[in-house]
Amino acid sequence: MYPPPKDIETRVCSRLPDAFREPRELSEWEKFELSGLSTHSFLEGPSFDRDGRLYCVDIAGGRIFRVSQGGEWELFKRYDGEPTGLKIHADGRIFVADNKRGILEIDPISGTITPFIQRVNLEPLRGCNDLVFADNGDLYFTVPGQSSLTDPTGRVYRATPSGETSLLLGNVPYPNGLVLDAAQASLYIAAMYANQIWRVPLGGATSPAMGVGVFVQLSGGLGPDGLALDMDGNLVVAQARHGAVWVFSDLGEPLYRVRSCAGRSVTNLAFGGADNCTLFITEAATGSILCADMPIAGRPMFSHRAR
Repeated sequence: MYPPPKDIETRVCSRLPDAFREPRELSEWEKFELSGLSTHSFLEGPSFDRDGRLYCVDIAGGRIFRVSQGGEWELFKRYDGEPTGLKIHADGRIFVADNKRGILEIDPISGTITPFIQRVNLEPLRGCNDLVFADNGDLYFTVPGQSSLTDPTGRVYRATPSGETSLLLGNVPYPNGLVLDAAQASLYIAAMYANQIWRVPLGGATSPAMGVGVFVQLSGGLGPDGLALDMDGNLVVAQARHGAVWVFSDLGEPLYRVRSCAGRSVTNLAFGGADNCTLFITEAATGSILCADMPIAGRPMFSHRAR
């Protein structure tokens, strides 16, 4: 249907130091998600702060790391949780989607954790996964729980800056990563266990959303995980267990395949670097941050600084 996407190579630009790969007691997440196998880490949720430092989370160890521009790792926070996604607000506050504890707010100076959203309509959140901010301050986040094709009960919520939360979608087979389109008129959602990207119109006030459709159908691997958008409005998709990141035009045409030079567990991604045109990818199997120079000119529409 389309010509083959062009290949883009990656390189390992940083690796979780051995000092942070120490043996430890198995976490509940490892016991369930990895069938009791021990792992050094499971990196996710890359996001840059205003100083160009890269934050990422370790789901298995309940840790948040901060990586300097020179590639030096430090443990920013360790706590009793399962952080799966991270975004940095325009004012510098750190927000974390936590599978165990809901949506958390973390002070970037003190590291103090404050619950932001734990329940909606008195109902506990069933395992948060990822989050994204709109320009107006609204927060969109995914709550997959243990949903799947046979139990399509994953949810997507929208929260105002004050924390007032409403259901946007309630029938997604494991909603994972999400990102707004260039006009912020639609939300792209990774429906992981359907191996699809859904597009959700946001123009009306209807909740749950209407006019939702499939934007891209993938094959192989596990399914789409983290999402990002480049300066041209192209959708960038990390496909878990496939060892690849895909780039699709705003018409859904496959443009590029970014191949992992390390393991196949590409989980999430963010734009950064001196010109904000370098793609940074978390690869969980090897505990690495991969980099790829993307063929886009100028600054990306959504820079590495959070919105």
